[in-house]
Amino acid sequence: MTLTTFALVRHGQTDWNAQRRLQGSTDIPLNDVGRGQASDAVSVLSGHDWDAIVSSPLSRAAETADLIAAGLGLSVTRRVPALTERSFGPAEGLQAGPELDALRTPGGFRGAESEDEAASRGLGALETLAEEFRGRRVLVVAHGTLIRVSLSRAIGRTLQSIDNAALNLAHHHAVDGWQLEYINGERVVAAVQG
Repeated sequence: MTLTTFALVRHGQTDWNAQRRLQGSTDIPLNDVGRGQASDAVSVLSGHDWDAIVSSPLSRAAETADLIAAGLGLSVTRRVPALTERSFGPAEGLQAGPELDALRTPGGFRGAESEDEAASRGLGALETLAEEFRGRRVLVVAHGTLIRVSLSRAIGRTLQSIDNAALNLAHHHAVDGWQLEYINGERVVAAVQG
């Protein structure tokens, strides 16, 4: 059985994360806490050999990937535009409150990318990477909502929030599909034998 293993890591913290602002596809940089989280992630990720590191092109994910890659003595293979965070349209930059509530629609926000569209795009990107790197280990640095909806679609159950710079480990098999081993650093299934 040929397994492709993915570590899916959400970028480190940004000022908008700290202020609980909806970030989406707005390109907000890491803050110093986020840079520290990226550096801290290296110790967890160093327990494995990685064949490729890819990231979203948004600066918060790209910088997280660069910091992790440097800590592992590797370099980032490439930026993958399909790994960009779900667009929340005019809701981006807003905090919880009446202004954000006025934009709410079932399952999202007016003018935003739907959760279904984001899940299809994110899972499509992961499956393309699984084909390209079949049987190898790929480290993907992306975004909380994109990782959550993509993994939820992949495993057929709804996952909750994805923490900044935490390990989410999933395995892809061309016939048997996806299996999630870790979510937010916590084991959810026994290790998969490849």
